[in-house]
Amino acid sequence: MTGRRTDSGHSQSVEDFLKAVYNLQGDRDRVSTNALADALGVSAPAVTDMAQRLVEEGTVDYRKYRGVRLTDEGERLALRLLRRHRLIETYLVRDLGYQLHEIHDEAEALEHSVSDRFIEAIARKLGEPRYDPHGDPIPNLDGIMQERNLQPLSALRLRTPARIRRFIMDDPAMLQNTQERGLTMGVALEALERDPFDGPVTIRIEATGRQTVGYKMASAILVEIVDPM
Repeated sequence: MTGRRTDSGHSQSVEDFLKAVYNLQGDRDRVSTNALADALGVSAPAVTDMAQRLVEEGTVDYRKYRGVRLTDEGERLALRLLRRHRLIETYLVRDLGYQLHEIHDEAEALEHSVSDRFIEAIARKLGEPRYDPHGDPIPNLDGIMQERNLQPLSALRLRTPARIRRFIMDDPAMLQNTQERGLTMGVALEALERDPFDGPVTIRIEATGRQTVGYKMASAILVEIVDPM
């Protein structure tokens, strides 16, 4: 796991590693090396080597058989990377006409290439947005994110008005399918029926009417309950 130096002074592989730990860590104390290997597409020994190197740099805490967690400095760097990635995605959609399913790979490449000055110029131009086009919160310069009380569409109580606020899916084909079906950011909907045992959800969308959404997709669409219109 090597790579050229970025504007931060770290290699791209280090930045990708720290961001992967942050994304996987969530509310857990540690992330296993196997989970990191899967996320990064490398071998478990390569993850161990990188973790041991980053222990020396003070950005991760690695314990054999227990996995990895970020230090305060590692979390600061990971949040910086998330800010870059999500601001770039927002810029691609708002100003360059990209579609939601097209932006992740472009942002992955650009986040390691552009300067901090460029990123903050984007932030000012966009009016310091709090959420990216997927609905993911954008960290501010202090690493603080605006969180919301959201729930998966798959768990939404029947006949409860809600609006789509976030997509937690990486598959471009799935993202494209949501948009083509009218499942777009901010759209109003309600769940009408839910099949048991992780079955599909029948919903009514404000603009396009009644349709059925599979459980996997419904679980990756987060909604916010709203007052009835």
